[in-house]
Amino acid sequence: MDSNTLLPQLFIDKMGSILPQHLQLQDLIDACQRPLRRAVRVNTLKISVSDFKERAVEQGWNLTEIPWCSEGFWIEIENEQTPLGNSAEHLAGLCYIQEASSMMPVAALFHFFKQTNESILLDAAAAPGSKTTQMAAEMGNRGLIIANEFSSSRIKMLHANVQRCGIKNVALTHFDAQVFGTWLPDTFDAVLLDAPCSGEGTVRKDRYAMKNWSQNSINEISLMQQGLILSAFHALKENGILIYSTCTLSHEENQDVCFYLKNEFPEHVEFLDLRDLFSDAQKTATQEGFLHIWPQVYDSEGFFVAAIRKTQRSTVEPAKKRLGKFPFIRPTRQKEKELYDYFAEQFAVTAIEGMLYQRDNEFWLFPDPIKPLIKELRFSRLGIKISEEFGKGRKSGFKTMHEFVSTFGDQAGKNKIELNTEQAKEFYQGRDIRGLETNGASGEILLSYRGSVIGLGKALNNRIKNSLPREMIRDNNLFEK
Repeated sequence: MDSNTLLPQLFIDKMGSILPQHLQLQDLIDACQRPLRRAVRVNTLKISVSDFKERAVEQGWNLTEIPWCSEGFWIEIENEQTPLGNSAEHLAGLCYIQEASSMMPVAALFHFFKQTNESILLDAAAAPGSKTTQMAAEMGNRGLIIANEFSSSRIKMLHANVQRCGIKNVALTHFDAQVFGTWLPDTFDAVLLDAPCSGEGTVRKDRYAMKNWSQNSINEISLMQQGLILSAFHALKENGILIYSTCTLSHEENQDVCFYLKNEFPEHVEFLDLRDLFSDAQKTATQEGFLHIWPQVYDSEGFFVAAIRKTQRSTVEPAKKRLGKFPFIRPTRQKEKELYDYFAEQFAVTAIEGMLYQRDNEFWLFPDPIKPLIKELRFSRLGIKISEEFGKGRKSGFKTMHEFVSTFGDQAGKNKIELNTEQAKEFYQGRDIRGLETNGASGEILLSYRGSVIGLGKALNNRIKNSLPREMIRDNNLFEK
């Protein structure tokens, strides 16, 4: 394949001018012609790494450890019959299909940041959710992550991935991330800014990624990135950690953006050295301690990661905000007791952490640290919807939501039924399940496959009524075991 088919000559010439002396331009060109290695990250909110490895052996998956992420693996599948995204492991949220380099920013964040249960983090450009879900798993579903996405078309995908992975400590927002510096100054313990970029590092998975590449476009994107990093810095608390990352290679979008921030706040910015992030990190480290990841070095996407500490508080003129009325209220203690008694009686689930809020007949569980932000920000979706109430008086009751099941289902000790492979496939296809022995279970029941709860059903006379949300239904080509 002619390299110029994928890589404009102007780009090749530019990379040759900035490539470190110990690396070869032809190796970069050759690497960009090779298909990208697939990788997955184990979702430790739902399964341990050791248990996932056992599942991988059963599935015939060959896993190779990713050096910078203990939960990450390159994956090879021989004679693949079913897309990895339709595997039982992916559908149940046990793993997340994520490019290996993409795991590095979160690894860098928690290399320096030590969380508490009250930590508040911002993922400033969150969709599709790979880094948000990685952060949530690293936090053990504690604390709070504001996951922001500017693109309205990608919010739905972000929520779907958060829901599939059983995450409850996330609030979704839909803003241009440049608002956070003035809307919420000095608020976040850590900020991840995986900035929109020209995507030069993604050509291995998208041969047309640089079809419209131009230096003028890079210059324009760099200006936008400067606004984003400035806003992220103002939103950060004193001594907080900012991770700036891109999936591109040009200095204008990477080092130069960090230098811009340093020039704006020379006494406030400390560049943190990432050379000890993992054993071979020095191979792509810059003089400042940034990681400029060339595709040929780790056989990955091209990427850039910088870690910054805010050593002093910055000042900025706060924005004048107009927020609508918050549509949630705290339920009465009696109503909260009734709901939690129902979960305890029906599923033997009692360890439910978070603040319960109510909107009409809906009950939502919010992360505890959200309270001071409720009147400061408008949310697209906050916490998880766990139940709806129906009827009145003695005929009233509760209907459990899928998000509750995804987050708390594996704790259940009652009314949980294991499905076989064919039954599980029927469930994911949105069909009711017939001929299933319920062992005396009645009402709402949890459905499990290979030991992991995958959803909710209702036991009727001769069938289990399927309660899987419509957007999660898969029509065909599902897992074989």
